[in-house]
Amino acid sequence: MSGTYMKRIKGFTLLELLTVIAIIAVLSAIIFPAFVRAKDSANRGSDITNMNSIRSALQLYKVDQGGFPPALLGYVTLYEDSTNQNAIPAERIVGFLFPRRVENVDSFRPSYNKVSPRQWTEAVWPNIDRRAGAYLDLNGDGRIDNKDDNPDARQAYGPNQKVTEDLSNTSSTPRRFYALSGYDVANTKSGSSSRWELRYTLFWTKLGIGNGGANDDPRQLGYSDPPDSTIITWNSYFRDEFDANGYPTHNKRDIVLQLGGNAKPYDSRDVFDWSWRLLP
Repeated sequence: MSGTYMKRIKGFTLLELLTVIAIIAVLSAIIFPAFVRAKDSANRGSDITNMNSIRSALQLYKVDQGGFPPALLGYVTLYEDSTNQNAIPAERIVGFLFPRRVENVDSFRPSYNKVSPRQWTEAVWPNIDRRAGAYLDLNGDGRIDNKDDNPDARQAYGPNQKVTEDLSNTSSTPRRFYALSGYDVANTKSGSSSRWELRYTLFWTKLGIGNGGANDDPRQLGYSDPPDSTIITWNSYFRDEFDANGYPTHNKRDIVLQLGGNAKPYDSRDVFDWSWRLLP
């Protein structure tokens, strides 16, 4: 009897083992989502901090140079080796803001952007805002009506057009960007595929890319005094819900940086549809 009793207390019964496994599974189901949310929140907080530091650096750059830079990090410089073209690593370049005004090159990299510092990419323009009618008082008469719906003050190009070195010439050489710089360009899902989209540019309307105009959309960084609501860039790497067509749902997962304020969450679908014409 004593030997049987000793064997009994040395191990678990099958029922006890299953109970322990069930308890662990329940705790994991509770703890793991909380851990994921905490990590996501930390990443968002880090990205917001970096985006705000970029805005501050841009303001300093404007004071020194009299205007905003054509890119945030800088464009890719390629050199030839014995086999192909290679890019100078992003952390070794002297960019517009890095390293003088932004010390860490990873400040330009969103948390969920894991590409190599050597990786470069070409990019297309983001979606064109398809809203009918005017959305701003462009002619200054105090009303928003059809007189403000200037087709030349709309976004010039869409996803079917690559970003070129000469924006006014769509057949010129495609511009090369560091893929690390997720606030210059970003890889974004569209339908069943993905594409690299432009996020930062001085001009995006037909008039702005051309010779400008008094009735152009003033919310462009290339003009001398753009309003506070001007979109600098946006972070689309946190999108995690998509509809049946593969487009982001109406969920505040994007982070938008405006000229006159801190980076804030915005509706991902609105950002996807409206790009720089997004309103506060």
